[in-house]
Amino acid sequence: MTATRVAFYFSAHQDDWQLFMNPPAFADVLDDKCRCVFVHMTAGDAGLGTGTGGRKHPLYLARENGAEAAIRFMADANERPPAVVDMTSAPFNGHAVRRLAYRNTVAYFLRLPDGSPSGDGYEATGFQSLKRFQSGAIDTLTAVDGTAIYRGWNDLCAALRRMIDHERGGDIALDLHVPETDAALNPNDHADHVMTAQAVRDAVDDLPARWLYHIGYASGSHPENLSALDRDMKCAVYAVTLAGVLARDHQVSWQHYDRMFIGRDYCRVEDRR
Repeated sequence: MTATRVAFYFSAHQDDWQLFMNPPAFADVLDDKCRCVFVHMTAGDAGLGTGTGGRKHPLYLARENGAEAAIRFMADANERPPAVVDMTSAPFNGHAVRRLAYRNTVAYFLRLPDGSPSGDGYEATGFQSLKRFQSGAIDTLTAVDGTAIYRGWNDLCAALRRMIDHERGGDIALDLHVPETDAALNPNDHADHVMTAQAVRDAVDDLPARWLYHIGYASGSHPENLSALDRDMKCAVYAVTLAGVLARDHQVSWQHYDRMFIGRDYCRVEDRR
Protein backbone atom coordinates (compact mmCIF):
# COMPACT_ATOMS: atom_id res chain seq x y z
CA MET A 1 0.00 0.00 0.00
CA THR A 2 1.35 3.43 -0.95
CA ALA A 3 2.07 5.72 1.99
CA THR A 4 0.17 8.99 2.15
CA ARG A 5 2.11 10.27 5.17
CA VAL A 6 5.65 9.90 6.49
CA ALA A 7 6.42 10.24 10.19
CA PHE A 8 9.97 10.81 11.38
CA TYR A 9 11.00 10.10 14.96
CA PHE A 10 14.30 11.79 15.80
CA SER A 11 16.02 10.44 18.90
CA ALA A 12 19.35 11.28 20.45
CA HIS A 13 19.65 7.76 21.87
CA GLN A 14 18.28 4.35 20.93
CA ASP A 15 15.59 4.28 23.63
CA ASP A 16 14.38 7.89 23.50
CA TRP A 17 11.42 7.44 21.15
CA GLN A 18 10.21 4.47 23.23
CA LEU A 19 10.31 6.52 26.43
CA PHE A 20 9.22 9.94 25.23
CA MET A 21 7.44 9.52 21.85
CA ASN A 22 5.26 6.49 22.43
CA PRO A 23 2.47 5.39 21.96
CA PRO A 24 2.30 7.76 18.91
CA ALA A 25 5.13 5.76 17.32
CA PHE A 26 3.24 2.48 17.79
CA ALA A 27 0.07 3.97 16.31
CA ASP A 28 1.96 5.25 13.27
CA VAL A 29 3.63 1.89 12.63
CA LEU A 30 0.22 0.19 12.76
CA ASP A 31 -1.07 2.60 10.10
CA ASP A 32 -0.46 0.94 6.72
CA LYS A 33 -0.65 4.34 5.01
CA CYS A 34 2.16 5.77 7.13
CA ARG A 35 5.87 5.34 6.49
CA CYS A 36 7.68 5.48 9.83
CA VAL A 37 11.33 6.52 9.96
CA PHE A 38 13.31 6.28 13.20
CA VAL A 39 16.53 8.31 13.23
CA HIS A 40 18.94 7.63 16.11
CA MET A 41 21.54 10.41 16.21
CA THR A 42 24.12 9.19 18.72
CA ALA A 43 25.59 5.82 19.54
CA GLY A 44 24.33 6.09 23.12
CA ASP A 45 27.74 4.71 24.08
CA ALA A 46 28.10 6.57 27.42
CA GLY A 47 31.70 7.38 26.56
CA LEU A 48 32.70 3.81 25.70
CA GLY A 49 32.91 4.37 21.96
CA THR A 50 33.26 0.91 20.44
CA GLY A 51 34.44 -0.52 23.76
CA THR A 52 32.53 -3.22 25.60
CA GLY A 53 32.86 -1.99 29.18
CA GLY A 54 33.77 -5.53 30.18
CA ARG A 55 30.74 -7.06 28.46
CA LYS A 56 30.57 -9.37 25.46
CA HIS A 57 29.43 -6.68 23.02
CA PRO A 58 29.83 -2.91 22.68
CA LEU A 59 27.11 -0.92 24.43
CA TYR A 60 26.11 0.95 21.28
CA LEU A 61 25.40 -2.31 19.44
CA ALA A 62 23.38 -3.62 22.38
CA ARG A 63 21.26 -0.48 22.39
CA GLU A 64 20.79 -0.67 18.62
CA ASN A 65 19.66 -4.26 19.00
CA GLY A 66 17.03 -3.10 21.48
CA ALA A 67 15.73 -0.40 19.13
CA GLU A 68 15.63 -2.78 16.17
CA ALA A 69 13.74 -5.41 18.17
CA ALA A 70 11.20 -2.81 19.32
CA ILE A 71 10.55 -1.60 15.77
CA ARG A 72 10.06 -5.14 14.45
CA PHE A 73 7.77 -5.91 17.39
CA MET A 74 5.51 -2.99 16.50
CA ALA A 75 5.56 -3.78 12.78
CA ASP A 76 4.57 -7.40 13.44
CA ALA A 77 1.95 -6.59 16.09
CA ASN A 78 -0.98 -7.48 13.84
CA GLU A 79 0.21 -11.10 13.58
CA ARG A 80 1.47 -10.70 10.05
CA PRO A 81 4.10 -13.18 8.83
CA PRO A 82 7.66 -12.02 9.48
CA ALA A 83 9.19 -9.89 6.76
CA VAL A 84 12.79 -9.60 5.62
CA VAL A 85 15.02 -6.90 7.11
CA ASP A 86 16.81 -4.92 4.41
CA MET A 87 20.15 -3.77 5.83
CA THR A 88 22.23 -1.28 3.88
CA SER A 89 24.64 1.60 4.33
CA ALA A 90 23.01 4.65 2.75
CA PRO A 91 25.14 7.64 1.65
CA PHE A 92 23.82 11.11 2.51
CA ASN A 93 25.89 14.17 1.66
CA GLY A 94 28.84 11.81 1.26
CA HIS A 95 28.40 10.13 4.66
CA ALA A 96 27.55 6.47 5.18
CA VAL A 97 24.68 5.84 7.60
CA ARG A 98 23.42 2.43 8.68
CA ARG A 99 19.87 1.88 7.38
CA LEU A 100 17.42 -0.91 8.12
CA ALA A 101 14.07 -1.23 6.34
CA TYR A 102 11.30 -3.50 7.63
CA ARG A 103 7.71 -3.41 6.38
CA ASN A 104 6.59 0.23 6.59
CA THR A 105 9.47 1.21 8.89
CA VAL A 106 13.02 2.45 8.39
CA ALA A 107 15.68 2.89 11.06
CA TYR A 108 18.85 4.96 10.79
CA PHE A 109 21.81 4.90 13.17
CA LEU A 110 24.29 7.77 12.78
CA ARG A 111 26.42 6.51 15.70
CA LEU A 112 27.71 9.94 16.71
CA PRO A 113 29.47 10.09 20.09
CA ASP A 114 27.26 10.32 23.17
CA GLY A 115 27.72 13.84 24.45
CA SER A 116 26.84 13.17 28.13
CA PRO A 117 23.88 14.89 29.84
CA SER A 118 25.77 18.18 30.06
CA GLY A 119 26.87 18.08 26.42
CA ASP A 120 30.56 18.28 27.32
CA GLY A 121 31.33 14.82 25.93
CA TYR A 122 33.56 12.10 27.32
CA GLU A 123 37.35 11.96 27.48
CA ALA A 124 37.51 8.50 25.87
CA THR A 125 35.76 9.80 22.74
CA GLY A 126 37.71 13.04 22.53
CA PHE A 127 35.07 15.21 24.23
CA GLN A 128 33.02 15.11 21.04
CA SER A 129 29.36 16.04 21.31
CA LEU A 130 26.54 17.53 19.30
CA LYS A 131 26.50 20.55 21.59
CA ARG A 132 30.21 21.30 21.16
CA PHE A 133 29.93 20.65 17.43
CA GLN A 134 27.04 23.07 16.98
CA SER A 135 28.79 25.79 19.01
CA GLY A 136 31.97 25.48 16.95
CA ALA A 137 34.07 24.24 19.87
CA ILE A 138 35.06 21.28 17.66
CA ASP A 139 35.35 21.31 13.87
CA THR A 140 34.54 17.68 13.14
CA LEU A 141 32.28 15.00 14.57
CA THR A 142 33.16 11.37 13.89
CA ALA A 143 30.90 8.34 14.24
CA VAL A 144 32.22 6.07 16.99
CA ASP A 145 32.83 3.27 14.49
CA GLY A 146 34.65 5.60 12.10
CA THR A 147 32.11 5.19 9.29
CA ALA A 148 31.47 8.93 8.84
CA ILE A 149 33.16 12.24 9.60
CA TYR A 150 31.05 15.41 9.58
CA ARG A 151 32.93 18.62 8.91
CA GLY A 152 30.92 21.45 10.37
CA TRP A 153 27.35 21.67 11.68
CA ASN A 154 25.97 22.49 8.25
CA ASP A 155 27.45 19.26 6.88
CA LEU A 156 25.49 17.24 9.43
CA CYS A 157 22.29 19.18 8.80
CA ALA A 158 22.66 18.71 5.05
CA ALA A 159 22.96 14.95 5.56
CA LEU A 160 19.76 14.97 7.62
CA ARG A 161 17.97 16.99 4.94
CA ARG A 162 18.93 14.53 2.22
CA MET A 163 17.84 11.64 4.42
CA ILE A 164 14.44 13.24 4.96
CA ASP A 165 14.04 14.06 1.27
CA HIS A 166 15.00 10.49 0.35
CA GLU A 167 12.49 8.84 2.69
CA ARG A 168 9.75 11.35 2.02
CA GLY A 169 9.86 10.79 -1.72
CA GLY A 170 6.95 12.69 -3.26
CA ASP A 171 4.94 15.54 -1.87
CA ILE A 172 3.17 13.69 0.95
CA ALA A 173 2.24 14.79 4.45
CA LEU A 174 5.24 15.13 6.75
CA ASP A 175 5.26 14.64 10.55
CA LEU A 176 8.43 15.45 12.48
CA HIS A 177 8.68 14.13 16.05
CA VAL A 178 11.52 15.78 17.98
CA PRO A 179 12.43 16.53 21.60
CA GLU A 180 10.76 19.62 23.05
CA THR A 181 12.87 22.71 22.40
CA ASP A 182 11.17 25.05 24.89
CA ALA A 183 13.29 24.95 28.05
CA ALA A 184 10.38 26.31 30.09
CA LEU A 185 8.35 23.21 29.19
CA ASN A 186 11.28 20.80 29.12
CA PRO A 187 13.86 21.98 31.66
CA ASN A 188 17.16 20.22 32.31
CA ASP A 189 16.85 17.80 29.43
CA HIS A 190 19.82 15.83 28.08
CA ALA A 191 21.98 18.04 25.87
CA ASP A 192 21.89 15.42 23.10
CA HIS A 193 18.07 15.61 23.10
CA VAL A 194 18.11 19.38 22.71
CA MET A 195 20.75 19.37 19.99
CA THR A 196 18.98 16.62 18.05
CA ALA A 197 15.91 18.84 17.78
CA GLN A 198 18.09 21.80 16.82
CA ALA A 199 19.75 19.81 14.02
CA VAL A 200 16.39 18.84 12.57
CA ARG A 201 15.12 22.41 12.73
CA ASP A 202 18.24 23.68 10.99
CA ALA A 203 17.94 20.97 8.34
CA VAL A 204 14.29 21.31 7.34
CA ASP A 205 12.87 24.48 8.83
CA ASP A 206 11.63 25.52 5.38
CA LEU A 207 9.56 22.39 4.74
CA PRO A 208 5.79 22.36 5.34
CA ALA A 209 5.35 19.89 8.17
CA ARG A 210 3.56 19.10 11.37
CA TRP A 211 6.08 19.36 14.21
CA LEU A 212 5.47 17.32 17.35
CA TYR A 213 7.64 18.28 20.32
CA HIS A 214 7.92 15.66 23.08
CA ILE A 215 8.95 16.45 26.65
CA GLY A 216 11.88 14.32 27.80
CA TYR A 217 13.21 13.89 31.33
CA ALA A 218 10.87 16.56 32.69
CA SER A 219 7.87 14.37 31.87
CA GLY A 220 8.80 12.26 34.89
CA SER A 221 7.62 15.06 37.18
CA HIS A 222 4.21 15.24 35.47
CA PRO A 223 1.21 13.08 36.38
CA GLU A 224 0.47 10.00 34.32
CA ASN A 225 -1.75 10.92 31.37
CA LEU A 226 -2.00 7.70 29.34
CA SER A 227 -5.02 5.43 29.20
CA ALA A 228 -4.57 1.85 30.41
CA LEU A 229 -4.40 0.62 26.81
CA ASP A 230 -1.82 3.21 25.77
CA ARG A 231 0.25 2.50 28.88
CA ASP A 232 0.23 -1.21 28.01
CA MET A 233 1.40 -0.43 24.47
CA LYS A 234 4.23 1.76 25.72
CA CYS A 235 5.25 -0.81 28.35
CA ALA A 236 5.37 -3.59 25.79
CA VAL A 237 7.60 -1.67 23.39
CA TYR A 238 9.99 -0.61 26.13
CA ALA A 239 10.16 -4.13 27.55
CA VAL A 240 11.13 -5.49 24.13
CA THR A 241 13.77 -2.75 23.87
CA LEU A 242 15.34 -3.77 27.16
CA ALA A 243 15.21 -7.45 26.23
CA GLY A 244 17.22 -6.59 23.12
CA VAL A 245 19.85 -4.83 25.24
CA LEU A 246 20.00 -7.71 27.71
CA ALA A 247 20.48 -10.15 24.84
CA ARG A 248 23.78 -8.38 24.12
CA ASP A 249 24.98 -8.71 27.71
CA HIS A 250 24.35 -5.20 29.01
CA GLN A 251 22.45 -4.15 32.12
CA VAL A 252 19.13 -2.33 32.06
CA SER A 253 17.00 -0.52 34.64
CA TRP A 254 13.34 -1.35 34.17
CA GLN A 255 11.99 -0.12 37.51
CA HIS A 256 13.57 3.34 37.28
CA TYR A 257 12.19 4.12 33.83
CA ASP A 258 8.85 2.44 34.47
CA ARG A 259 8.22 4.65 37.50
CA MET A 260 9.39 7.80 35.73
CA PHE A 261 8.17 7.72 32.14
CA ILE A 262 6.01 4.77 31.06
CA GLY A 263 2.61 6.21 31.98
CA ARG A 264 3.32 9.58 30.40
CA ASP A 265 3.44 11.21 26.97
CA TYR A 266 3.49 14.99 26.84
CA CYS A 267 3.59 16.52 23.38
CA ARG A 268 3.17 20.00 21.87
CA VAL A 269 2.00 20.21 18.24
CA GLU A 270 2.96 22.98 15.82
CA ASP A 271 1.26 22.59 12.44
CA ARG A 272 3.27 24.41 9.77
CA ARG A 273 1.82 22.74 6.67
